[in-house]
Amino acid sequence: MSGTAGAMAAESAPSTACTGSSLLQPVSEIINLPLDQVNFVVCQLCALISAFWFRLFLHPSKTSPFVRHVVATVLGLYFALFCFGWYALHFLVQSGLTYGIMILTGVEHMHKYSLVVALSYLSLCQITRVYVFDYGMYSADFTGPMMVITQKITSLAFEIHDGMARKEEHLTAGQKILAIRRMPSLLEYFSYNCNFMGILAGPTSSFNDYIAFIEGDPRRHRIQEADRKSSSKSQSEPSPNMEVVRKVATSFFCLLVFLSVCKVFPVERNIDDDFIANTPFYAQVVYLYLSMLTTRPKYYFVWTLADAINNAAGFGFNGYNCDGSPRWDLISNLRILNIEFATSFKVFLDNWNIQTAHWLKRVCYERCPYHPTAATFILSAMWHGAYPGYYLTFLTGIVITLAARAVRHNVRPYFLHSATHKLVYDVITWAATQIAICYTVVPFVLLSVGPSLKFYRSWCCCLHVGCVLLAVALPVKPRHLRLKDRQKGRRPDPVQTPPQAADSTYSQKEKTT
Repeated sequence: MSGTAGAMAAESAPSTACTGSSLLQPVSEIINLPLDQVNFVVCQLCALISAFWFRLFLHPSKTSPFVRHVVATVLGLYFALFCFGWYALHFLVQSGLTYGIMILTGVEHMHKYSLVVALSYLSLCQITRVYVFDYGMYSADFTGPMMVITQKITSLAFEIHDGMARKEEHLTAGQKILAIRRMPSLLEYFSYNCNFMGILAGPTSSFNDYIAFIEGDPRRHRIQEADRKSSSKSQSEPSPNMEVVRKVATSFFCLLVFLSVCKVFPVERNIDDDFIANTPFYAQVVYLYLSMLTTRPKYYFVWTLADAINNAAGFGFNGYNCDGSPRWDLISNLRILNIEFATSFKVFLDNWNIQTAHWLKRVCYERCPYHPTAATFILSAMWHGAYPGYYLTFLTGIVITLAARAVRHNVRPYFLHSATHKLVYDVITWAATQIAICYTVVPFVLLSVGPSLKFYRSWCCCLHVGCVLLAVALPVKPRHLRLKDRQKGRRPDPVQTPPQAADSTYSQKEKTT
């Protein structure tokens, strides 16, 4: 989930308070949408146009990195001021505080202090907004961009720590690619955090990827020397135009779907007393799936449009496919078809809010010595905000993740002996995954404790109970033993390793097939 994507989740009453510019108030009244949402969409469309201009007229071959940094930062801050008014100053304050910490504390401990300070500042702003100003007003707000900036700040701190304080042999393959071996300048730091391409809706990217894009060599730190020579013979800078058109069309189709169906299946009906009392349980299950299905297109719209903006500027190139076509998915945040047809909880999470999942993996899961799954879900809940529903969602997610892992390790092997059995398993697990996801994220949408617990009581907490029993009854090897088994079982032939293998551990999470 993402706070920025929640910008499209508010009710369609234009009376929602807006701290940004009122220039588009007449447009808001005509189309009957809140002004903050109108400002957000218009700024993103302006960012898309600016991205094309940035790539064509401020190309690295035509201007210096200094000019590109300055223009990207100034445009980003202008869009932030237009959307959020003086609240946009929080972006500068949070970034400035953590930069000072990085300079003063040294590379040994800067990653810990930066995580604590950035997350605390974000939490303070979220608590103030929720409990002091407008509890339950789930609309575009300044803490959404701060969530992305928090990811960037903490990622940068950990990457500097990896590059300047840890030995090379202690780093994973992904950490070696992302490790930073010098302190960034103040301009580079603010450009990375506040550039116009990602300040409103992200997505998060690594500092090395961003600097390589600004300087005009987007994959220099990802390709090995042998691949570098061969890549120089191929097209060095493919055009993103077709990919941008496809993503913009997809995003507005998703917006149209959301506006058309979001009120047909309101999530609140799942806790309506008459609905619970008079509707058969199987019908409640179907309605739960449909009501949660119709909430996803708003996230698809926000994240796909944000990806298109970055691609239009030339950011996001990720090498070539086997057929020679360019890949523009380096910082993509979701894969829609993989989400809708996911056959496991893990596959769903691997394809939903991908950059946030990468961030959680890099700063928490890979580094936490004890109970990394629980620690990662707790960090995710803290990062999302102060609504109690978030914590109920992620606590439920811990239980379901453990149960899904146990089932996959113990049951799935029995269905792999024939294609028919595998198909049956996939159909059953698809249905189970979709219902489990819907059951888990209902509190995320309802926000409050009372309605969320009412929903779980109406289902007799059946998934909680069942998942706890499965997690306890079915044995699963500890994580360090599973990793050791994987390393023993995976000894790839270097001749057959594809060019992208060097950074595959970073570009997406490993999937068991």
